[in-house]
Amino acid sequence: MIIMSVDLGNARTGIAVSDNSESFAFPKEVITEYNKEKLVEKVAAAAKNYGAELLVIGLPKNMDGSLGWRAQECTETAEQIKEKTGIEVVMWDERCTTVMAHTALNMTDTRGKKRKQTVDAVAAVMILESYLAYRKNQKA
Repeated sequence: MIIMSVDLGNARTGIAVSDNSESFAFPKEVITEYNKEKLVEKVAAAAKNYGAELLVIGLPKNMDGSLGWRAQECTETAEQIKEKTGIEVVMWDERCTTVMAHTALNMTDTRGKKRKQTVDAVAAVMILESYLAYRKNQKA
């Protein structure tokens, strides 16, 4: 099954996609969009383009596990994406994924404009890798 993950942001939204065997996560793109309605359209178009059968959308929980205003905003956007695409949506804890993405980019010495354009897609990969590991453990 092709699974697409979405790391929603205020300006940039990262997209990553799994392979059919659900073994690997690949960064695909970063959507730059400030308008929520247009963002929903672009994410829906990406899901169609990549043949996504399941969407995993990052849920930005607070470090204590509670849900704040940003989590509510992401949940509302996820519901709009689900309505637009007709594809099942899973909300997935994304705590520390952006920090991990920055760490990974530090290791590859990715800097400046390229880093800014890449970090959200790498964060989406982190979300998807976490979800794929969960699915794999559920099957075992």
